[in-house]
Amino acid sequence: MSNTPVLKACAYELIHTPDLVRHGSKPRREVLKDPGLERRIAGHLRSYQEAVEYPPNQVFLGAFHPEDLASRPQPWWQNPCTGAPSVGSYGRLLDQLLFYAYLKASDQFDLLWFTGGFSDGLKLRLQNDNLAIPEDLEALGEGKSIEAIAEKIENQGALGLYQESELVGCIQRHHDEDESLQAHILLENIATKASGALVVRELLARFKVDPGSVDFLLSCSEEAVGDRYNRGGGSMAKAVGEMCGLSNATGCDLKAFCAAPIYAIVQAASMVQAGVFKNVIVFGGGCLAKLGMKFAGHLKHDMPILEDQLACIAFLITADDGISPLVRLDSVGKHNIGDGSSQQEILSSLVYRPLEKIGLRISEIDKIATELHNPEITLPQGSGNVPLNNYKMIAALGVMRGEMDRSEISEFVNKKGMPGFAPTQGHIPAAVPYLGHAREAMAKSSMQRVLFVAKGSLFLGRMTQLFDGMSFILEKNPKLT
Repeated sequence: MSNTPVLKACAYELIHTPDLVRHGSKPRREVLKDPGLERRIAGHLRSYQEAVEYPPNQVFLGAFHPEDLASRPQPWWQNPCTGAPSVGSYGRLLDQLLFYAYLKASDQFDLLWFTGGFSDGLKLRLQNDNLAIPEDLEALGEGKSIEAIAEKIENQGALGLYQESELVGCIQRHHDEDESLQAHILLENIATKASGALVVRELLARFKVDPGSVDFLLSCSEEAVGDRYNRGGGSMAKAVGEMCGLSNATGCDLKAFCAAPIYAIVQAASMVQAGVFKNVIVFGGGCLAKLGMKFAGHLKHDMPILEDQLACIAFLITADDGISPLVRLDSVGKHNIGDGSSQQEILSSLVYRPLEKIGLRISEIDKIATELHNPEITLPQGSGNVPLNNYKMIAALGVMRGEMDRSEISEFVNKKGMPGFAPTQGHIPAAVPYLGHAREAMAKSSMQRVLFVAKGSLFLGRMTQLFDGMSFILEKNPKLT
């Protein structure tokens, strides 16, 4: 067996969290300016069943394919997959009550308080969940009085937690003056930890991975765990590994804005090929700050607030097993510092130059997965159809390079591209939601190669005006007949 890296396993989870939308960065700021918005937001939240039956969610969880989504009537939120299950080929969609239980199970510092009766309900939900372990139930502890919770909110900087708009608990700050340990930041961090642990547990259970065999974790999540002296220090990877029983592993966090999952997979594959680690898990927990990010557009068009869920991803990279698809490190695309920031330069560096390195043309790639933002979320706010625009630009660049005729652009977009179906959680749409579909197609020998491309906006951190990006090719294992 060689050290050629392969994608051994994928898992995806969605977590419906309508009562946490109020704590997303955008809603939180806007409600402070206009308290009446809180009631309007509450009136546009989906039920759990509506989230389950939402067609893009079914694609994300692997119940059906992106190509099937393209043929469904739109708007998708008005044309649900009636009777669809909450579990797909790659993962499941959890309800808010169960997630609250896992939030508390993730809490080692007694940050989260829930009322006594509500805590009893959380225990019952955990007892009936197949991913729960005894330590989770022990961590729930005893509930608090509603009076004690209200006092924390009114006088000590705690944030209220709600179930169907009823106050059921709070999350506390952990320092009076440290901005990095205020309640809303800690809620973002613990939501990432809980959701990250859930998706890693899903990966381990679904693919029967021995926890003791995992020796490294890379988190590509979007939180910034730390204190006032080391904002963003981490390590979410080790916190999640601890919660998943990965006692033989170490790990760290990787930050690269929206391109982080691609960077993480390339780094994981490189470590495996170098023989430094044998089994590496890459995961990304959900991003609470992005809940309700584009709510204003949804309210304007009198539609549900679709950014009401956390999304999380996990992938296992190992050495060649003779079956799983290869992560080709000889064709990694990178956007160099000196490449410039035009879309033409970015896509040349991430799409066409990597293919040139290994003597391939764009016609020899079955599919291109780029940023897969669900357009039904972005279009109402005027943010455009991100994947469609990317595919059109890639095709136009192919015409300029003489690899196709202008008349073939539409066919190229339909054949090589796909509709966006991922929640707008920053790092989550970065091409990797298609890894499960590609892996499945390659196992059936119906696909040979897929190019995964993600870009990043480094200027968001106010340190540079540069863009960023990375890409890699996933290829069917040649030993698979």
